Amino acid sequence: MPIAKAWSAGLLGINGRVIEIEADLGGGLSRITLVGLPDAGLREAKDRVRSAVRNSGQPWPDGKVTLGLSPANLPKMGSAFDLGIAAAVLAASGAVPATRLLGTVLLGELALDGRIRAVRGILPGLLAARAAGYGRAVVPTDSLVEAALVDGIEVAGAAHLRDFVAWLNREAELAHPEPPGPVTPPDVPDLADVVGQPEARWALEVAAAGGHHLLLTGPPGVGKTMLAKRLPGLLPQLTPEESLEVTAVHSVDGSLSKSSPLVTVPPFVAPHYSISVPALIGGGSGIAAPGAISRAHRGVLFLDEVCEFGGQCLESLRTVLEEGEVRISRVKGSITYPARFQLVLATNTCACAPPKDADCVCSPSARRRYLAKLSGPLLDRVDLRVRLRPLSAISAHDTGAAESSEAVRHRVFAARERAVHRWSEHSWLSNSEVPGPALRREFALPADATALLDRAMSRGALSGRGADRCLRIAWTLADLDAEPRPGPEQVGAALAFRERVAA
Repeated sequence: MPIAKAWSAGLLGINGRVIEIEADLGGGLSRITLVGLPDAGLREAKDRVRSAVRNSGQPWPDGKVTLGLSPANLPKMGSAFDLGIAAAVLAASGAVPATRLLGTVLLGELALDGRIRAVRGILPGLLAARAAGYGRAVVPTDSLVEAALVDGIEVAGAAHLRDFVAWLNREAELAHPEPPGPVTPPDVPDLADVVGQPEARWALEVAAAGGHHLLLTGPPGVGKTMLAKRLPGLLPQLTPEESLEVTAVHSVDGSLSKSSPLVTVPPFVAPHYSISVPALIGGGSGIAAPGAISRAHRGVLFLDEVCEFGGQCLESLRTVLEEGEVRISRVKGSITYPARFQLVLATNTCACAPPKDADCVCSPSARRRYLAKLSGPLLDRVDLRVRLRPLSAISAHDTGAAESSEAVRHRVFAARERAVHRWSEHSWLSNSEVPGPALRREFALPADATALLDRAMSRGALSGRGADRCLRIAWTLADLDAEPRPGPEQVGAALAFRERVAA
């Protein structure tokens, strides 16, 4: 019985895995059997591939066709295996030679007329193929720009199954990606647009310099959302390794730009407060898909009107903020997605949210219930808390005096360079990543510098986690002041950021 093999790539989270596709042609009644833990979308590939092969002018073999996807114990999802299944069947029937299939990974969904459609996960699939030693890949032509991001593997694109068959028969060549052009980063609003709010602007600079989480509280219209949207403009661009990691997440999610897929600027994700828990942290049937927190990896997650979010959504962030990743378990397996982001929260002081506190009609208990949606354990993980006040004046003089993002960015970059140099032996990239034990042992501060923290902990105003976060903020303030280590002044300022209340 004729047997032929082709290779494709499956996804488990953002990690790819090379999948071997075997086609076995047997006698008996015409029937197609697909084995290897396929999901519902992959089981439908039997009909898609057969129609695509016939409509491309190729014969479909008579009799029983058994298709096996290995490793058999790995769940397989999606339609990216269509092109590999078609190649294995055609090679087994003798319609095409199998010589070019060796060492080649095939990715693409087949339309009924034979067109090859783009699929999600091209980037992580090719990274897995390269790591496994495969030297060539064939992808849909619409995915060539994304595929070109992977070095060390030859990439070709096919628009139709006829083109792919002609390439296998050495009758034609496939398309190759164009040389990548300069990456144009997206426009980020300028900090100079924000009127007033010097304390909040300073907190935003500290958050950018140290990678700290931030809570902005105040009446509507004072600039909370404007400030949050300008935080990515103060952050350094992603390193090449970070860019590929973030781009892989967006590739699996299907949110990459077709013209410029490489993500070089920290992403900014702002979900609506009606979002569900699976949409926020990831989930879905079968193998869990990435959520909003993973799309914000290495960037900013902004929760506007945070007190309107569901309690389960907010509490689900607690472990993620500590570990920088989310683990989601489903019946078909557990998935780990990266989720190391800066959290920015914004909220009004009460439900009625008047421009002035004197006009509030909420009772004290109603105000407490509104802000109680931000639980103590969640707030304990937020480093900086700022209360914004209503604007007293708006004039050309005030707006012209505001610093631009470029001016603030220079100070942020200088502070981050000091932190990277200091933590270089430990591979920590920002102060927010430094574990508490390292701050208390290897980089312990003198007793006079931490006296304020000791008094705050003794009266129950600060937890152990909060003390560690104060130390991280103090190191960031020292970096901004170009000081070699924090002193009592920086520790006191860090504690003041932590002790600010929302109301």
